Amino acid sequence: MGRYGILGRVLLHSWSPPIHNAFGCTNYHILQREPEELPALFADPAMSGINVTIPYKQTVMEHCVYLDPLAVEIGAVNTMVRHADGYHGYNTDAYGFAYMAKVGGVGFDGKKVVVLGSGGSSLMVQTVVKRAGASSVIVVSRGGVNNYENLHLHADAQVIVNTTPLGMYPKAGVSPVDLTAFPCCEGVLDLVYNPQKTALLLQAEAMGIPHGDGLPMLVAQAKAADELYMNCAIADEKIDAVVKQIRHQVTNIVLVGMPSSGKSTVGDLLAQLSARTAVDLDQGVEQSAGCTIPELFAAQGEAGFRAVERVETMKAGQGSGQVIVTGGGVVKDLRNHDALRQNGRVYHLVRDVEKLSRDGRPLSANADLEAMWQERAPLYAQASDVTVDNNGAPEETADMIWRDFCEYFGVERP
Repeated sequence: MGRYGILGRVLLHSWSPPIHNAFGCTNYHILQREPEELPALFADPAMSGINVTIPYKQTVMEHCVYLDPLAVEIGAVNTMVRHADGYHGYNTDAYGFAYMAKVGGVGFDGKKVVVLGSGGSSLMVQTVVKRAGASSVIVVSRGGVNNYENLHLHADAQVIVNTTPLGMYPKAGVSPVDLTAFPCCEGVLDLVYNPQKTALLLQAEAMGIPHGDGLPMLVAQAKAADELYMNCAIADEKIDAVVKQIRHQVTNIVLVGMPSSGKSTVGDLLAQLSARTAVDLDQGVEQSAGCTIPELFAAQGEAGFRAVERVETMKAGQGSGQVIVTGGGVVKDLRNHDALRQNGRVYHLVRDVEKLSRDGRPLSANADLEAMWQERAPLYAQASDVTVDNNGAPEETADMIWRDFCEYFGVERP
């Protein structure tokens, strides 16, 4: 097999190699290149195929001796296959996007669609939604006729598609638009796949709007590209299996709960069971502050502590494939809920109040723990996906969480 890879200018974190490996394309690499480095890459005889991402989907067209008609119609190439006469250019993103919309439950027929962004991915989306029967397609860009200052002109949009990198790792937590500006919206799609739930998608979820992230598209377009690379058919059923496999690998296991509810102990056991790294937010706060949490409380009060905790929560939440152990009050800042859920499945550990310890815990030391529980219980429920009783052996709790996590993603427990 030849050498393959994903080409982009900034590829800080790409899931493409394991995805292509899962489809049988094993000699697959990250190809981060500056524009002046492209000719040397294309001249490398070891390269047999290249997937293309931002910002080169249009640039590479001039390096292809043949362009598939769909790629010509779209005006962008995301898959280059080396033949005897040179590279042939294709656009498998179109197949991937159509698959993404299908699994997200979002249709285009007769709908007004607003596409955010005007780059190569936007051109692909415009082609697909027009072919699918959209009644109108509005392209919004910073400097276009339709821009972010006059979105009110399109408040009747029924589908919103984000093709910009806004909200993507490592600058997660921001959204290109506020969905409340679109009261007729019935579908939201975001091509970003890291984090899995961007701020835009988290808002769609909260509003009950059907939505989809970019991972199914990424996997589906990879399947179509690998069919071209390896000149063989791959069953469509394989796409869903690979999506579940990747989600299982990259989704964080997040533990929330009252102080001394056993999060640290269960987190360490889960890290062993899952072969993952445990990230303790309280330890991160102490490292960042350069002092212990009691010392931080003494110097800056709870407000100072929460400010540092907020930064550490955002940092940890953007990571992938970890066990994240939170402090008891992390749920008090509602912004932390989304930070933890963007790449995580959140488990609420519950222990009887009379079993909770006060030692070394500034807020618990002189507090009415029953009152604290009554205040925080709704916040834990709001922030979490699963509630787990942790009054028994922590080993049993960790085992139950790991079993649930594997079953949720349809993956056999390792």
